[in-house]
Amino acid sequence: SCMGISLVPGRKRDFSPVLWSQYFESMEDVVVENETGKDISFFPQLNFSYSHGLEGPVLLLLHGGGHSALSWAVFTVSKLLLYRRETKVRNPEDLSAETMSKDVGNVVEALYGDLPPPIMLIGHSMGGAIAVHTAVANLVPSLLGLCMIDVVEGTAMDALNSMQNFLRSRPKTFKSLENAIEWSVKSGQIRNLESARVSMVGQVKQCEGAASPECPKAIVEGIIEEEEEEEEDEEGGGSVNKRKKEDDTETKKEHLYTWRIELAKTEKYWDGWFRGLSNLFLSCPTPKLLLLAGVDRLDKDLTIGQMQGKFQMQVLPQCGHAVHEDAPDKVAEAVATFLIRHRFTEPIGGFQW
Repeated sequence: SCMGISLVPGRKRDFSPVLWSQYFESMEDVVVENETGKDISFFPQLNFSYSHGLEGPVLLLLHGGGHSALSWAVFTVSKLLLYRRETKVRNPEDLSAETMSKDVGNVVEALYGDLPPPIMLIGHSMGGAIAVHTAVANLVPSLLGLCMIDVVEGTAMDALNSMQNFLRSRPKTFKSLENAIEWSVKSGQIRNLESARVSMVGQVKQCEGAASPECPKAIVEGIIEEEEEEEEDEEGGGSVNKRKKEDDTETKKEHLYTWRIELAKTEKYWDGWFRGLSNLFLSCPTPKLLLLAGVDRLDKDLTIGQMQGKFQMQVLPQCGHAVHEDAPDKVAEAVATFLIRHRFTEPIGGFQW
């Protein structure tokens, strides 16, 4: 049958979005009360708490800045984990480390009351910093472990100077969810297409109207389309492997998508997220795990701490910054090994560690 044969050169990759329900069994609101007694619904417009599984210690997953709960989707389906729970927390008016760490504690209390199960905090990037601040403040009394993914104080502080330039270099809008997913993969922001198809949905939102300042009229960014080498080989090789694809500037405004979180406006909180982070991490009495995309990311304090055996470290090469999206199986294996080594859980299915 020729039904599946493409008439255009190269294999076409599927950039269509995937529903959260492909990875999570349930979705629930988490509402807590603040100091004034007023109800707060974390992350307006979504209010999602995702869960999957029923037994074992809870892995409380905190996503990075600008990302969403969906960045953990592919990680959660790993057969190595006995229980996965992810809670999306966001207070739109105050993104300080102190406030967000209190949010984590409040959500744990709202979910479990006075008798929370054993919990391991795992955070990526900014989420890793918030996990450390939460642990240091003892806001999760049943904390049994702490994991930071690709966040190091020295590297983060150095990167802050160029962060605004990076944010300005990103497209302001996308003509569709497919366009956003395609950009995330071909720009290298997410190197795993499967994860990008589910997680980018949480990073962007549909523009509200023509007057919206973040969605200027008739401005749609182009993307660099890179055909994989194997695709060229299959088709006899092509002389052009990069080309600028001009998007239709007449795309209707109501179909444009823009970034859900304006990270540039959070700049005043960046220093507070990361300054002193290495020593805070080292000071936590619970067992600790650090997962990095490259060993060159280690700063002086963590290098000394690692030599002294104060935490377990694993480098996952060939990953971008979104380590848990690019190599979800390897991250799951590292976390499972950590849990088993500290006897926080029991291996299943002949798991080798």
